[in-house]
Amino acid sequence: MQLSKNKKYQYTFFLLISIYAIFNGGNSNLLIQVNFLLISFFYFFCLRDKNYNLHFKYFVKENKKSIFFYILFLFYLLFQLLPLPIDSLKFFSPEKYIYLTTLSSNLKYSSISLAPSNSFFQLLNFCSLLILIFILKMIFYREQHQNRLYLFLSFIGFLSALIATFLYLSGNIDILSFKNYNNTSASTGFFVNRGVFSIFLLFCLISSLEYLGKSKNIKDNFLTSVYVRLFVVFIAIGLVTTFSRVGNFLLLSTMLFYMLNEIFFKKDKNNIFRNIILIIILIDIFILGIYFGSSRIIDRFNLLDNEFAEIANTEVNFSRFQVIKFAFYQMYDYLFFGYGPGSFEIIFQINFPDLTNKYANHAHSDLIQFIGEFGLFGFALFILSIFSFFIKTSYDLKNNLLLFYLIIILLFDFSLHIPFIQFLFVIFFTLNQKFIK
Repeated sequence: MQLSKNKKYQYTFFLLISIYAIFNGGNSNLLIQVNFLLISFFYFFCLRDKNYNLHFKYFVKENKKSIFFYILFLFYLLFQLLPLPIDSLKFFSPEKYIYLTTLSSNLKYSSISLAPSNSFFQLLNFCSLLILIFILKMIFYREQHQNRLYLFLSFIGFLSALIATFLYLSGNIDILSFKNYNNTSASTGFFVNRGVFSIFLLFCLISSLEYLGKSKNIKDNFLTSVYVRLFVVFIAIGLVTTFSRVGNFLLLSTMLFYMLNEIFFKKDKNNIFRNIILIIILIDIFILGIYFGSSRIIDRFNLLDNEFAEIANTEVNFSRFQVIKFAFYQMYDYLFFGYGPGSFEIIFQINFPDLTNKYANHAHSDLIQFIGEFGLFGFALFILSIFSFFIKTSYDLKNNLLLFYLIIILLFDFSLHIPFIQFLFVIFFTLNQKFIK
């Protein structure tokens, strides 16, 4: 069977997504660099096609303001990591100036960022996000293309959940020469953190439900729809066994969103779709109530409970909210120009040097950490760029649900600092804009 041009480009894009899904969400400086190169090469390859090139030019023309602010934001990130005369830090970063002058009086230049190398790779990652939007607007311009993406995410979510559940029930054993460092008390799959894995599976679940929610897909692709229903069951099992409070709270919220929409707001009632949602809830209760014990049913939805393992130290113990509190005060110390993306681990170790090998590399509140990293000036540029772009997005059940995800994660989690989770949010919001007729 000969593949169409669109399918060739889209399947190549799916391969790029698979790399993120397999390698811990691209959460390392090396993977950020590799993914930046891959997505850049693919972007230039897409530009070679005449039609895709026209789509790109049309998108740029219609979104000049948001692209302009985002490019200013990228230049600001570059400015944060450039070496500046040490005296200029009295204005741009007084806290870092005090710290450097107490260490040495021979320094002549230093950057605003506390970790310039990490900030450089974060700059590459934010460049990748812009390139990703360009690619999406070039090759996914029909509703059927969106359905193809939903089907792929449903499939990869199924595989990830299947492998994660198997590894969890096997005690997260090592596979061949690959050492498994994952939590033995939860499913994490190819991810190190169970919370990040649960957010990824939630996107796969939404993809599955969106695919099944369209009656046209069920009528024209009946066998495929049967497979997707099977995928939903395994994705739900994978989500439940992560035991992530944020992930399971959002799972329950997702089911409520779709159930209420199906009962009260949707004009064309879909009994099959409603039954699928009920099956997910029953599987959820069955697995937790019978296999793992009824006490864990309520416990995993306790979003505000302490999930951050305490750091054993004779003088200092840190919970999740104590780390958030620490990040909040550091945000004030670097209020206007920030301490640079990827620098939270450094700022934590500077303030608590006696914790030896114990540290926090995330603030456990993405909102506070983003403001601290960018400063008010950089954060304002970032908000202006995304506001100008996403204001054109049509808001339906899916986008309202994603906004709810965004609020919860920004306040109580750090998943938005993971490149793959950023990519998924960008993909879903971007593709929910109007398609070309």
